[in-house]
Amino acid sequence: MTLANILIDIIPHCGIIPQKGDNVVSYNFSAPMANLKPSAIRELFKVTGLPGVISFAAGNPSPETFPGKELGELAARILAERADIVLQYGITEGYAPLREAVAERLRNIVRETDMTVIVSGGQQGIELTARVLCDPGDTVLCESPSFIGALNSFRSHSINLIGIETDSAGIIPESLENALKSAANVRMLYTIPTFQNPKGVTMTLERRKKILELCKNYNVILLEDNPYGDLYYDNAPPDTIKSLDDTGTVVYVGSFSKTISPGLRLGYVAANASIVEKIVVAKQGEDVHTALFPQVLAHEYLTNYDFDAHIAECRSVYRRKRDLMVSACEKYLGADIIVPGGGLFLWGSLRDTDDSMPFYRRALERKVALVAGGVFLPDTEAVTPGFRLNFSMPSDEQIEKGIKILGELL
Repeated sequence: MTLANILIDIIPHCGIIPQKGDNVVSYNFSAPMANLKPSAIRELFKVTGLPGVISFAAGNPSPETFPGKELGELAARILAERADIVLQYGITEGYAPLREAVAERLRNIVRETDMTVIVSGGQQGIELTARVLCDPGDTVLCESPSFIGALNSFRSHSINLIGIETDSAGIIPESLENALKSAANVRMLYTIPTFQNPKGVTMTLERRKKILELCKNYNVILLEDNPYGDLYYDNAPPDTIKSLDDTGTVVYVGSFSKTISPGLRLGYVAANASIVEKIVVAKQGEDVHTALFPQVLAHEYLTNYDFDAHIAECRSVYRRKRDLMVSACEKYLGADIIVPGGGLFLWGSLRDTDDSMPFYRRALERKVALVAGGVFLPDTEAVTPGFRLNFSMPSDEQIEKGIKILGELL
């Protein structure tokens, strides 16, 4: 079997082939999980590391930005001096010094009535928020396209998803208001307003204020996901929506995955205390607490090193890689590209088709992996000419070679 044969069907099907036999048990899965497929992108990771494959499909930060030496030194000292503490159970709310450090970094964002809880990555923050605030059959509004991890979390709770139209300034307020007026049981708006995944666009300050006002007027919680806010390459982004909120409407999710390490699995949720208290109860039943050792390690790193200088170094690495991919796209690729002011992704749109899936398939035949835009849509039956390219993981040579191949395909 060729590499292309292995790769081509991953995103459309994205499941495990059942093994038939006389002794195989028949399983009845829960209703929310029965038709839920694994993340197309996570499944694609299984083969993008095969020899000769150029992957623009990942969402991973570059290992070049990991503070491995510093974390290694801190880890050795922590384990030598405090193993009895860091290898033990912790409290569900999170390691107190890390919570305090996060609260300090969020001091211009949160209110006195807010609380912060440490979670196992921003993904868990999204999942717990949905679990606490939404019932099966409720509706969540989100950008179309949107982050597939969040979409699958909502689907796992039998939540209805409705996509909201966006443009270069983010969510279009008129489209949002129409959905708020017409959709049933709307409980939450999920948005990535800063360097949105997958499109890379940033919501303007005017739009942020308008979106928040609409959520307040319709009594809808706004879940603001901000994993990329520190990774700006041109100008600093507008104020977070959370910083504009004076009524407890916004639940804010952040992460250290893109600025320290995704493998530590550290994120946080900041929201009104009554919401966070329920999230804590839900987390107790899910994983008891976020692993204590990574929390202590992250706190020691924030305390003993210049974290803002490290973030500035990350920006420098990614700015150069973004510019390299943009230049290659302008040189080779006959598609419309959105140039992001930060984050890790370029969003492209094909000019002569409504569906990017055939382009994805042909690219895989040439051993170049991208993500077809359809996997990011709330409506699983919809198609889009869009596709996502990641510039943080591939090497300079891979960026140039891979984009040239994509250009030849078009």
